[in-house]
Amino acid sequence: MASEESPLLSSTLEFGAATTKREDVYLRFSAKQKRNILIVVAGCGLLPFFVTGTFTPSLPQVAHDLGSTGEIVNLAVSLSLFAMSIGALVGATYSTFYGRRPVYLYSLPVLFIGSIGVSTARSIPSLLTWRFIQAMGASPASVVGTGVIGDIFKIEERGRAMSVFFAATLVGPSLAPLAGGYATHYYSWRAMQGTLGVLGLIAFSFLYFLLPETSQPGERDIDKMKQKKGFTFVNPLRPLWLLRSPTLFAIVYAGLQRNIANVEQFLVQLIPLAYTIGERYNVHNEALIGACFLPSGLGNLVGAVIIGPVSDRTVIRWRQKRGGIWYPEDRLRAALFPILTIVPTSILVSGLVNRFVDGTPGLVLSLICLFANGVGVDMAFGPCAAYLVDIMHSRSAESLAANSALRSLIISVAVAISLPMIDRFGVVETNALCAVLVWISYGALWFIICHGERLRAWVDIGYSVGDTN
Repeated sequence: MASEESPLLSSTLEFGAATTKREDVYLRFSAKQKRNILIVVAGCGLLPFFVTGTFTPSLPQVAHDLGSTGEIVNLAVSLSLFAMSIGALVGATYSTFYGRRPVYLYSLPVLFIGSIGVSTARSIPSLLTWRFIQAMGASPASVVGTGVIGDIFKIEERGRAMSVFFAATLVGPSLAPLAGGYATHYYSWRAMQGTLGVLGLIAFSFLYFLLPETSQPGERDIDKMKQKKGFTFVNPLRPLWLLRSPTLFAIVYAGLQRNIANVEQFLVQLIPLAYTIGERYNVHNEALIGACFLPSGLGNLVGAVIIGPVSDRTVIRWRQKRGGIWYPEDRLRAALFPILTIVPTSILVSGLVNRFVDGTPGLVLSLICLFANGVGVDMAFGPCAAYLVDIMHSRSAESLAANSALRSLIISVAVAISLPMIDRFGVVETNALCAVLVWISYGALWFIICHGERLRAWVDIGYSVGDTN
């Protein structure tokens, strides 16, 4: 009987001659060039999170300046999340067709224009319009960067590179509220939005000079066309069709539970923390309240440092154990421990702390839980993202975009019902439910590891094999 240690289909790769033929494609760039490219795309990956995160602390000031209410201005946050999902799909689709570099060079000026528009908006309709444009320009960086990493790093190096990328991007949700709160408190929300436009131009300059086209020779769709005339429209929703694969859909589910856990952690800790800091310690400085996000970002960095090498070593060790045979799902084994222990435990403990521990000890323990959650989320997310690049190498950006779009849609609903659940059932009960969902995602990952080959054969969406990876 087949098990997780016995690949099921002949498409599983035996590393050897096929791997040797692929070595040259990863030697196009020197180690220094790869490092510079990784730094640049990781830095750009921060931009989408700064677009969303820096705006939230300024909602009251924006509402006051525009003569509106916080509830109405909050529509700009929801609209930007929707625009980011659409923008990621568009960017990923066109990066597969035209290449990675053009998408960056066309999207970042859109971010600049949108940011200047937001900073000068004088009405709610104007604000919403420019926020949509701003988010559309920022969002491709969050998924196209993963495609760049898949282009230039071998399977045995990819996990570490992906962890560096996601460490940078996951720090964004922690740093952005601090930056936004600081700018709002000491300057104005308009200054912060204008600064995002300037950062977009700076990123454009770095990319223009440091980012070559990384798509592998013959991999772009335009390279496969017999006639190349003008601009070609590509359906930006086509990445969503990849989700008909049970493998990709299961990865979305597993990632969804981790992200709901992360969102829940912020909702049940940082919202009470803001209230505690403001009322008990008489602190009304938005920058200091925003600083409460930092432990999670630090945890993301620590998690990335740990999981990158572990992810790659797991692939190498299990390939050796199988006698040189590559089984893509082996990489997911690196995510099992944090999903089983670190993520759910930090959620459960945070709920107990919020209910039973008051004052400074409760604040300190809550920040520790945020740090632990950041470590666990990054350790769980890194291998899963690298796995998607492994099995969908030629359409890696699209697979991540489809994953992100569906996850964002469902998380938006989860966020909407989280606070009512906390109010009705309590923090401990809500967190316990969230932890159970994370444990279910552990079961989903284990199922993929055991039956991944069969799941991929069930619906073939053009998975990568050894000589195409």
